[in-house]
Amino acid sequence: MKMNGRRDSVKIVLSRVIAKLFVVWIQEPAAFVGVEEKVQWIQRDLMDSWLKYMHATEQLMDVAYDFEDVIDDLILRSATKQRRIGNWERCLLLIRIHKKLELIKSKIAALDYPRWEAQGGFSSDYIEEIVWTDIFLILGQSVAKTVVSPLEEKVSALLAQEAIHPCTKKKAMRVLDKPRSLNGFLKGLESVELDAGGMGWMEELSHVCLSAVGAIEDFINRTQQLTKRSWMGPSKGFLSAFGKFESQDKLAVEMDKIYAKIQNLSIHRPTAVNSQGQSRNPKYTLGSTERIPRQPTTQEPDLASFGDDVHAMIARLLTDDQNFRVIPIMGMQGTGKTTLANLIFNHKAVVDHFPFAAWRSDGYRFQLRNKGELLQSGPSQRRLWSNRDEMQRLIPFLINDRPLIVVDNWNFLVDDLEMLPDALNGSRIILPTCETKLPPNLKMKSDPHPLRLRTDEESWALFTHALKFSIPPELLKLKDEIAKRCGGLPLLIVKLAEALSHKDATIEEWSTALQQFHHDQQQLYSNTIYKIHKDLSLYMRRCLFYFTLFPQDFDIPARRLITLWVAEDLVQPEGENETPEDVAERCLNLLIAQGMVQLTKKKLNGNVKMVRLPDALRQYWSSKAQEATFLGFHTNTRSESSLSTNKIRRLVDHLDKEDISFDHIHGDYNTTSTSLTPYYEDVLSFLSFDTRKESKPGEEVGNFLRQSISRGCFLVLLVLDLENVFRPKLPEAIGKLTRLRYLGLRSTFLEILPSSISKLQNVQTLDMKHTCINTLPNSIWKLQQLRHIHLSESCRSKLMLRHDTNFPTILQTLCGLLVDEETPVRDGLDRLLNIRKLGLTTSSKQDAMSLQLQAVVDWVLKLNQLRSLRLKSIDQNNQPWDLELKPLVSLVNLSYIYLLGRLRNPSIMSQFPYSLIDLTLSGSGLVEDPMQSLDKLPNLRSLKLLAKSYLGKNMLCSSGGFPQLRVLKLWKLEQLEEWNVEKGALQALRDLEIRFCRSLKILPAEFLHRTLLKIEVIPAQ
Repeated sequence: MKMNGRRDSVKIVLSRVIAKLFVVWIQEPAAFVGVEEKVQWIQRDLMDSWLKYMHATEQLMDVAYDFEDVIDDLILRSATKQRRIGNWERCLLLIRIHKKLELIKSKIAALDYPRWEAQGGFSSDYIEEIVWTDIFLILGQSVAKTVVSPLEEKVSALLAQEAIHPCTKKKAMRVLDKPRSLNGFLKGLESVELDAGGMGWMEELSHVCLSAVGAIEDFINRTQQLTKRSWMGPSKGFLSAFGKFESQDKLAVEMDKIYAKIQNLSIHRPTAVNSQGQSRNPKYTLGSTERIPRQPTTQEPDLASFGDDVHAMIARLLTDDQNFRVIPIMGMQGTGKTTLANLIFNHKAVVDHFPFAAWRSDGYRFQLRNKGELLQSGPSQRRLWSNRDEMQRLIPFLINDRPLIVVDNWNFLVDDLEMLPDALNGSRIILPTCETKLPPNLKMKSDPHPLRLRTDEESWALFTHALKFSIPPELLKLKDEIAKRCGGLPLLIVKLAEALSHKDATIEEWSTALQQFHHDQQQLYSNTIYKIHKDLSLYMRRCLFYFTLFPQDFDIPARRLITLWVAEDLVQPEGENETPEDVAERCLNLLIAQGMVQLTKKKLNGNVKMVRLPDALRQYWSSKAQEATFLGFHTNTRSESSLSTNKIRRLVDHLDKEDISFDHIHGDYNTTSTSLTPYYEDVLSFLSFDTRKESKPGEEVGNFLRQSISRGCFLVLLVLDLENVFRPKLPEAIGKLTRLRYLGLRSTFLEILPSSISKLQNVQTLDMKHTCINTLPNSIWKLQQLRHIHLSESCRSKLMLRHDTNFPTILQTLCGLLVDEETPVRDGLDRLLNIRKLGLTTSSKQDAMSLQLQAVVDWVLKLNQLRSLRLKSIDQNNQPWDLELKPLVSLVNLSYIYLLGRLRNPSIMSQFPYSLIDLTLSGSGLVEDPMQSLDKLPNLRSLKLLAKSYLGKNMLCSSGGFPQLRVLKLWKLEQLEEWNVEKGALQALRDLEIRFCRSLKILPAEFLHRTLLKIEVIPAQ
């Protein structure tokens, strides 16, 4: 294994060097004048060197790195011809290239041919493996990419630095090439089940590669600082040159240490897989898990709990596409796939659209329904076909009658799908299945619908529906516990309701039943855990590990989880215009779709807001995270016996007195004698969940950070998340955490930041929402890696800006900023062109803000990547003031808009982009009915018309308008008297809320018979 690892490394290095040489040869042939013969000789020898010098892999890699250094000089030589420099400098460069080529030739000559005892050569089987064309292969998304890609990016940035010594460059490339040589092995791990040792090996490799990334980041930042100092005079220049030399030497030493660690990991790579030695992705294995029998119940399916899914499925079924389509309903056992299919099968719109329908259950039994017969005899009368051969009788219906077929049997896809003709009449098949991978004969014809776990609100609706009596008011306090105990799984929810239906309706009886119910949950999820072993990739597993850092039953904000994943490089972008946050969001949505993670709360526009792990899965993943040393040495014990082999990687404060870190964080530091360094020197993340509302949490975490940093701890920290910790006292020493990427201070009510914050050169996210910080210094813009900054809108946070400020051009999020007459927008903020999420409040003297408002509008129109826009215009009395906007239709990525202020250009109501999903208007002062313009937005899901947004008396929603609108809120529209909704309008509406509309007396008649519509009316006081 050790020899194979070295061979892989040599192959990767030689492939890259030869490819680089060919590119330069094609693009800059003039660079080879005078050295062409030597370069060609070395190139030919290296092309054959794999066969000649396989015994001397380390020496061969050294030669390859030296040759790559020469290629870089040749590129530089070509560049010098484009610049006006003297012939003497060009001559010196040519002499240097000649000397390096001669040195390389001497090193190649020093490589001895191996002495072979067996027939003096290599076997033909081995020679066939040498394929040089694979140098252009691109890595796919996998755990290999999440480990190697960040290192590749940083090494590329390092090589772009000027005056890097060849020795330092060589050592950095050697560190990169070693993980690259493991790429094939890492991809192979995706298809097998690793044991605890294998997962631990994977975590250690990830940790070592992250340390290499951090070391290079430190070097680049230090070099940039020294370069700036060198401009301050001769003495500073000398000190700067010495500092750069010292930094390079330090980096070289660090690269040697990291290379030794990766080399050791390569030698001791895991070989053990699951005890059966089976792949985790067997090809379409059928019947591999025990099927839970469907339990009959007297309850009718609850439409309210599956309303969103019914709407989405019917939209798929009733589309104008005439091609034959299969719609798999995918979900884990117990999610209600058959229940959903039954709701759709009997839905009036479906019955009207499909003249013929058939339901095929386990075995070969058919239930047939003909619309004409149903109209005469009622829906309960159905014919049964039990003979498989009679399935041939379906074919005429498929050809002539546009049927809907529900097949509650996975084997149908393999055995019978090919028997059905591809009639162009809109035929559809619904397939409830636990499988997450579709066979090839189905992929091109399918439109899958993942069935997720239910939210807490949906779970409670299903529970109350399944319960056989009304819940007494005193038992409503168990609502949250019931929802959490069932984990969003409909089968468990119904079973719990049936169990409690036979209990006395008391707190004591129900609490006892809830405790006993835990075993049923564990048993059901055992089947899901089997599928996790079989299907889930390694990099997705590492994302799931992160859930175990949060407290049990904790609702995790999706935006927080995504940012943490990105900060630790658990995900990597796949496309040129894609961000890590995009990949992280897709990853989270996939986990939700597969039933691994429960969506507990949704935003009004339907997007994910809160998530958590069901209890049973949390216990499983906690044990797996411990086995994989994802947390490092961080167990609920005071024992220090394993300190010699394990250290804490991810530190979490749950206020657990049994945790070994509790005394360090919350104890008396004057009496604590144990050194903190062995525990916390390798910590990557520190998350605190100390949410006590008093001064103690802030003081204790501040003291702990100060003590730890002063003793050399946390210096490789990537994440410091203190969200909801009351006013943490951040020490000035926080400036030493130069590798920090995420600083989470949301909802801390912090009043001041330490001045050393500007030293955190690698911070990507600075979250200060819901703090009391109202002014940030100009030095904050020294953080050139900053991608997301959240300020406190309620505290009217301002940035001290100058027109010559060097803004971080990669900034994507800027929220909560107050813009007044002193804020440089034109030729200042408007240089930030990669903004995707923008939230601004404009406020000052009215006559001073006109030009500023115009500058803001012009800036917004230049933000082609903008997805979310929140603009508030208020006067000195905090009341809505003029807000002038231009048409936003050109911003094709814009999906969220919040506008507060009097719209001076009301015509923009008809000039919003079609991509808009969520719109909120407040204080707009519209006198014309906005519904006549907004109802044509095809993707609008949420519309909120708040106080004084509309001043008219009449409102009309026309037929066919608002095809996707799900949430509509009308607040304080005091002039509104009459609201008419035509038939066919607002067909997707699920949530209507009317507050304080004092003149509106009657609801539209169109809403009276909509069973899925939730209506809440709060009258004016």
